[in-house]
Amino acid sequence: MAMSIGINLEFVRHADKPFEYGIRKAAELGYEYVEPCVATGRDLLAEAGYYHMLSMEEDPLYYKAMLDELGLKCSGLSAHSPLMKPEVAVPYLTQAIRWAADIGAPVVNTDEGPKPYWIEDDEEAFAIMRYTLKRVLPIAERHGIYIALEPHQIYTTRLDTLLRLLELVPSPMFKVNFDTGNCYLAGNDPVEFLKAVADRVVHVHAKDISIEQSVDERGKVTGTPVGCACGDGVIDWQAIVKVLRDAGYEGVLSVECGTEEQAAKSITYLKSIIEMTK
Repeated sequence: MAMSIGINLEFVRHADKPFEYGIRKAAELGYEYVEPCVATGRDLLAEAGYYHMLSMEEDPLYYKAMLDELGLKCSGLSAHSPLMKPEVAVPYLTQAIRWAADIGAPVVNTDEGPKPYWIEDDEEAFAIMRYTLKRVLPIAERHGIYIALEPHQIYTTRLDTLLRLLELVPSPMFKVNFDTGNCYLAGNDPVEFLKAVADRVVHVHAKDISIEQSVDERGKVTGTPVGCACGDGVIDWQAIVKVLRDAGYEGVLSVECGTEEQAAKSITYLKSIIEMTK
């Protein structure tokens, strides 16, 4: 089974387009998978059709039928919930796990979130994150859904603390959603970082970073919502795909870019890289 290519629906956010538009455009461009963004409650812009976010108060089977009609599948759900805020993350991730099981998404992607002002030190932070994980991972195990940590904040973009996080709670459903762009912007070598966690990766955010953004932000931030078209930036995609292939990865490269034009360029480029590295 080969690696597949998907797309995070952020590519239609700046065009003020809804979920239905995004999945139809993804199918038109030749993507096999999409990665919806889900949230608790309601969003006025989404309700009005100007934003792709899905409310988990809606019926997931309704949206699954839309995907089935277009021949699309979910690679995962973007359900970022701050592990350091258990009052938010526990109910949010619990609902996302159940939603993922119904819509057919094998992975729920999240991160540790910005560190709240009331957490005094790393030991307290890790204790709180362990509590959150102990609450949600049994639910993930019952439903057969992976919880995948994404490099995105202060602990997940450092290899030592990411590895420490991954050992907080032993569970076969606790894995990694590797984000190439966030990893790079945080100051890491994405290829070497990936080698250290490749055996835990179940989902990949294929995010390239432009030279301009690299100059402006590298070493100053821990992440970014979207990147440029894959192949137009600084990420060594041939090396990334080779590391994944050597690790036996057979999942999805979920493109994270900001426009439809970038989405079209990204799928063409990644297909050539996957073919080249066979």
